[in-house]
Amino acid sequence: MSITADIVETMSPVGILSDTHGLLRDEALALLADCHPLIHLGDVGDPAILERLAERGPLYSVRGNIDREGACAALPFHRLLVINGRALQLVHDVADVDESLACEAVLHGHSHKPRNEWRGEGAERKLWFNPGAAGKRRFRLPITLGKLWIDANGIRGAIMHLPL
Repeated sequence: MSITADIVETMSPVGILSDTHGLLRDEALALLADCHPLIHLGDVGDPAILERLAERGPLYSVRGNIDREGACAALPFHRLLVINGRALQLVHDVADVDESLACEAVLHGHSHKPRNEWRGEGAERKLWFNPGAAGKRRFRLPITLGKLWIDANGIRGAIMHLPL
């Protein structure tokens, strides 16, 4: 598989959300107000969500398993995004990660379970980051999104909780 990288330079945090399932909360938009660019990791559910997010600046998205129709169906399954010189692999389902793709972080969604975890050693060390689900609540899982700060010091992530 050949993936072309999008290259971004930013001084702002990177806003990351996933699994909106057709619901973009005002509280999520407020938490993302200082973020540039934004990333949506699939299960958008309504292309109007992508339009609203894109009004705020650059948006990079991948297709989730529910994104089968309209503009969402045209989204790629994989994406390589290089921010401030650091490569991020974007994918909806962690099972679809391309292990051969060199990156410093794997950003994924699908499970609705937030994760901000470094795994591996040395050159194989990667951040595995799932912002959780920012849309409709599922089971007893929290409603969350994520932010990354990417600079010469590395990649740092945070999970942000939204009110229920």
